[in-house]
Amino acid sequence: QPSTASSKSTTRIRVPSSGKPTPTTSSPLSGAGTKRWNQSTRSEKVWTKAHEMAFHAEASPHLSLALTLALWTGQRQGDLLRLPWSAYNGDSIRLRQSKTKLAIEVPVGAPLREALQEARDRYEAEGLPIPETIPATERGSAWTEGGFRASWRKACIKAGVTGVTFHDLRGTAVTRLAVAGATVPEIATITGHKLKEVGSILDAHYMNRDRALGEAAIRKLEANDSPK
Repeated sequence: QPSTASSKSTTRIRVPSSGKPTPTTSSPLSGAGTKRWNQSTRSEKVWTKAHEMAFHAEASPHLSLALTLALWTGQRQGDLLRLPWSAYNGDSIRLRQSKTKLAIEVPVGAPLREALQEARDRYEAEGLPIPETIPATERGSAWTEGGFRASWRKACIKAGVTGVTFHDLRGTAVTRLAVAGATVPEIATITGHKLKEVGSILDAHYMNRDRALGEAAIRKLEANDSPK
């Protein structure tokens, strides 16, 4: 790279957790006024299937359940750590979000239902009472937020999961719902986001360039263009 004062810019390639190279441009003459293209934000961080599989393979069942719970409800960490078993009726999970005060009812998908049943079966097999909260420590007690973050971080290191956090699971849930064909109002009903927040998350996650969505759009166009 040229280092003379006449060099107006240098270009680097930054690879975020999405795996898509993002160019950033900085000027050696601008100092603190560095300009970046597509500056990374937390909303761009998405858990991939590879992240998910690696975590499940290495994490304890208790942390593995927390991952599935987050991916299939799209709720905040604090609300999930306080979520009691009484909130689950076998078909849906009901809670009131601490931040928005919204009452949310999330239909429980098959993978989450299976994970919840496995947890209950495990407690029964070990002769342990069902904990008060769904996410619980190996001793069956409710997590403190600090204790959970520390255990989660260790599990991610063990699994080789880098560049994403538990917080990113909420945005990941939004994008996966969109790829599956859910509308913005449908997604907001599940996660409790405002409609414009869902749109912002999807835009930040490069949803308009997602291959699965692109293929789905072309299939719809083909169907509409076919002779009636």
